[in-house]
Amino acid sequence: MAAKDEIEDTSAPLIEHLAELRTRLIRAVIAFLIGMIICFAFAGQILDFLVTPIESTLRDLGDPDPKMIYTSPQEYFFTLIRISMVFGLAVSFPVIAHQLWRFVAPGLYRNEKSAFLPFLIASPVLFLIGASFAHFVVTPLAMAFFLGFADATSLVSGLIEATTGAEDVPIAPPQEDTGIDIIFTGKVNESLDITLKFIMAFGLCFQLPVLLSLMGKAGLVSAAGLRATRKYAVVGILVLAAIVTPPDVITQVILFTVVYALYEVSIQLVRMIEDKREAQLRADGYYDDEEPEGTPAEKPGE
Repeated sequence: MAAKDEIEDTSAPLIEHLAELRTRLIRAVIAFLIGMIICFAFAGQILDFLVTPIESTLRDLGDPDPKMIYTSPQEYFFTLIRISMVFGLAVSFPVIAHQLWRFVAPGLYRNEKSAFLPFLIASPVLFLIGASFAHFVVTPLAMAFFLGFADATSLVSGLIEATTGAEDVPIAPPQEDTGIDIIFTGKVNESLDITLKFIMAFGLCFQLPVLLSLMGKAGLVSAAGLRATRKYAVVGILVLAAIVTPPDVITQVILFTVVYALYEVSIQLVRMIEDKREAQLRADGYYDDEEPEGTPAEKPGE
């Protein structure tokens, strides 16, 4: 009978935790759905913002009126849904993070709360910085590289011919017929896919200081260990740059420089965490660097 009572006593807190977890998850899902609905109302404007690098590149290549197409009736709608999901998650992240914190915080000590909370705040900030860097720096470079192979002159000629109806007014001196003109007519979902991949890749790469700092806080890595594996980190970053960027040396060098700088910053953050931990241990009396009393000092020459 006593054993049965013990089992019931231990199962009660578990049921309470599961009920609280369900409540937190429901609130997080509701926040995500609300954020998704809000973003869907502005999905067209968000899409225009995301394809800005393509538009700018085409204008630089000589296209005065860039256009994009979709080839199936549902393609544009699901593109807007996809945008709404991604940006709805971003908009609702503060609420989701707050629900996560409210669920985890009661099980943490005060010093653990003070250690975990800064990382929870720094993570979305660094992701936003990485996403902005990808959109305003990396994506334009990638689009300039890829679209640089397109025949923009033929595209401009066709556009002016279609809008003015002046087939007999060439924009360039007549040239010999050299075959079929291959021009760029971008699909909305494919172009958006490239942009979102860059945003996600760089946003996650900018999480490196948070990840390594948390591992340093837990004692899984050390500043000395990170410095010792620096050469392997360089190789890994080079491989990462080759995978997530186009075959453009400039873009790859930019990604390598940024991620390696974040790695060096992470080493310094881990070193600061170790110094703070050691200072706390000294204050608590775990280190005794002073010479024990009563020990005679050695004389010179002994």
